[in-house]
Amino acid sequence: MKLKIKRIDSNLPIPQYQTPGSVAFDLYARVTTTVKPFSPTIIPTNIVVDVPEGYFLMLASRSSIPIKKHLMVSNGIGVIDQDFNGDTDEIGVQVLNFSHENVVIEKGERIAQALLVKIAKVEDFEEVDSMSNVSRGGFGSTG
Repeated sequence: MKLKIKRIDSNLPIPQYQTPGSVAFDLYARVTTTVKPFSPTIIPTNIVVDVPEGYFLMLASRSSIPIKKHLMVSNGIGVIDQDFNGDTDEIGVQVLNFSHENVVIEKGERIAQALLVKIAKVEDFEEVDSMSNVSRGGFGSTG
């Protein structure tokens, strides 16, 4: 599959998979950004992506970022829709600094990862009076 991207700063690398078995490609910070404690901050990733029809682009934290930088993707994951692909629709990763110190992300630093996920859209929502299965229990009911 080919993925059309536009880089804002052509001096930064094109996203890439780090190993042959990687399912997500890394995204780079376009600018040096200071993330203040407990303050969601958007870090621009330098790319606009033309997400193919039938897919969405999912943004997730790199596994080392919480340990090394005390950052997490503040909304859990990011969802980039197929129609977010205009010339100035640069992808940004919203992060939260969960430490008590400022965290500096340097320009060109790998800050997140992205993967294409195939989607199935609901054609019609069918409302019913009850579900046929027995309820399993509440949140976290399996232990």
